[in-house]
Amino acid sequence: MPIKITMPALSPTMEEGNLSKWLVKEGDSVSAGDVIAEIETDKATMEVEAVDEGTVAKIVVPEGTQGVQVNALIAILAEEGEDAAEAAEGGDAAPAAKEEPKQEAKAEAPKEEKTGDAVAKGGIPSSDTPVPEPEAPAAPKADGERIFASPLARRLAKEEGLDLAALSGSGPHGRIVKRDIEKAVSEGVGKTAPKAEAPAGEKAAAAPIPQAQSEDAVLKLFEEGSYELVPHDGMRKTIAKRLQESKQTIPHFYVTVDCELDALLALRSQLNKAAPVKDDKPVYKLSVNDMVIKAMALALRDVPEANVSWTESNMVVHKHVDVGVAVSIPGGLITPIIRKAEEKPLSVISNEMKDMGKRARDKKLKPAEYQGGTTAVSNMGMMGVKDFAAVVNPPHASILAVGAGEKRAVVKNDEITIATMMSVTLSTDHRCVDGALAARILASFKGYIENPMSMLV
Repeated sequence: MPIKITMPALSPTMEEGNLSKWLVKEGDSVSAGDVIAEIETDKATMEVEAVDEGTVAKIVVPEGTQGVQVNALIAILAEEGEDAAEAAEGGDAAPAAKEEPKQEAKAEAPKEEKTGDAVAKGGIPSSDTPVPEPEAPAAPKADGERIFASPLARRLAKEEGLDLAALSGSGPHGRIVKRDIEKAVSEGVGKTAPKAEAPAGEKAAAAPIPQAQSEDAVLKLFEEGSYELVPHDGMRKTIAKRLQESKQTIPHFYVTVDCELDALLALRSQLNKAAPVKDDKPVYKLSVNDMVIKAMALALRDVPEANVSWTESNMVVHKHVDVGVAVSIPGGLITPIIRKAEEKPLSVISNEMKDMGKRARDKKLKPAEYQGGTTAVSNMGMMGVKDFAAVVNPPHASILAVGAGEKRAVVKNDEITIATMMSVTLSTDHRCVDGALAARILASFKGYIENPMSMLV
């Protein structure tokens, strides 16, 4: 019996990925555990292992294909003793499932513009590239059960005002397909109930949400030939989606303090000079950012009611402080996470950051190394930025924006003197971390930065 290999979900939030490279070819024998392909997600390149043994009968999705939906068929294995050609034919999707994408593509063809350029740049598979039908995300029913329907069926249901939860699917595994929508329309069933009209006063108060300008509207503002179009990659799309979600759903609140760095810089120098040497190299080399990470972790340990995540039903109170650290990489950024940072010595934090920072730039981080976390640190001081405000990255409730350390004139004991100062701004989710809590976090953070020996005991 043919064994279907589908696009794996390499993280809980992954919806699609790019099949960057096949490491096997048709006719090759594979065993369970063999690496067969490389999949590129929005933040990393991951290896995919075979879970069964057999012979590669057919590669359905060629390498280099972008935007392959999770659970889409990408290859077929023939079991031991099975004819590979028969397995390749037997593993194909049912005819009904094949026809729908073509019909949908045909129906939506007038809306497509400038696809030639996108195909040439690799952003969209060409018409003769065999790409399986994308699985539309399943919508929940009122009782919590998932609704499975093809993208075409969803669009037609929306146009006809049909409730998918009220329909039965005749497609594979009970999936709702085009013919089910046509049947419902002809029989007059499944209509959604009309929404109650809002009072006139409420109508006037409800302002429309501003929408982004279409690409055509933007391009009309510029002279033809004065620009080029660069398709968004998966990372940039994910960053845009998450930042938009953050700013639309999280009420941000900002608190800024100035910290004196002279004592921290002196201690850092002493610790680095005292570092043991192994293979002619010091076993650690602390940076200011390593000490900032530790100070932030200890501050949230001291203010545990701020080490939280917001949900509609509960406050998620975390038992440890997992600090995400923003790392700039080509095309965007990623936040590898120092787990239980409040418990780790500075040397461990430093070495973990160096390792994960390098692998982040090589796109070799595992999802478990950059997903989750309870807070984050974004340091632009090395770029000469004095101060800035960072955007909270859900499910975090806070993020610390760190500016450059610089010599400033300050007043001490009623006298003007010179000190190395650093401005930091804490952005918080005001639903769960209000102003008073934010002030307590920064007071604790400032204490550790200006009295750095306290981070060592």
